[in-house]
Amino acid sequence: MTQTPLLPSIDRAGHQQVARGAPSLSTNIVILAAGMGTRLARPNPKPLTPLADGRTILRRQLDCIRQAFGPSATVMIVVGFKKELVMEAAASEALFAYNELYDQTNTSKSLLKALQLSGPGGVLWMNGDVVFTSALLLMLRNHVAGGNSFVAVNTARVGDEEVKYSLASNGYIRELSKQVRDGLGEAVGINYIAAQDRTQLMAQLEEVSDNDYFEAAMERAIAQAGVGFRAIDISDFDCVEVDFPSDLHQANNLANTNKMPTQTDEA
Repeated sequence: MTQTPLLPSIDRAGHQQVARGAPSLSTNIVILAAGMGTRLARPNPKPLTPLADGRTILRRQLDCIRQAFGPSATVMIVVGFKKELVMEAAASEALFAYNELYDQTNTSKSLLKALQLSGPGGVLWMNGDVVFTSALLLMLRNHVAGGNSFVAVNTARVGDEEVKYSLASNGYIRELSKQVRDGLGEAVGINYIAAQDRTQLMAQLEEVSDNDYFEAAMERAIAQAGVGFRAIDISDFDCVEVDFPSDLHQANNLANTNKMPTQTDEA
């Protein structure tokens, strides 16, 4: 019987509790999976939504991560809504951080918990409802190795409901929110904070409102701490953030077109 790793958390007094025996490895990857996903109107956490290739969103993410980064990556999943189901689905493959206020806070506070508990160095994080291909992560791995903070963006489409971005004169991101006017593209929900910028982002995640998305803290880190986020164009790769049933339809098309080998197949 597979045992679930000890759930790391932060108590209400702010004291850090970390899983004993957690490995200190080179690449930190975080999946934000605490939300209730009400817009998709499903009974279970959105990352556990099944796709047309027979996998859940979370399973596909984990398989892509292992294909791109191998066994040396430490994966931490932030859980909240029906946490036991998510933990059971990834029990042998990840550490877990519990956002006990998942129904009162947004992604800014879930990301803060993950950064407080992750090992040293940079952190690649993604929303738990993003469906993509392993080729996308293989490309982003090169940028992770470059050691600069970045935001993965799609310049092929810009929707009203999407997080959009604009650039400053130096070519780095200036604005990052749903309210950006004349956005150059949309942020797809996959981002990287480099080791040298991590403290500044954590400070801003502390400051923003409980209801803010993590992008609000990123904007503050840009404006107040001079953190530079590059915009990495991933428009050539299939990537869908699943918020509504229409997005799920797109994600299923992606899954059918880009079927991935199972671990059995690879063996």
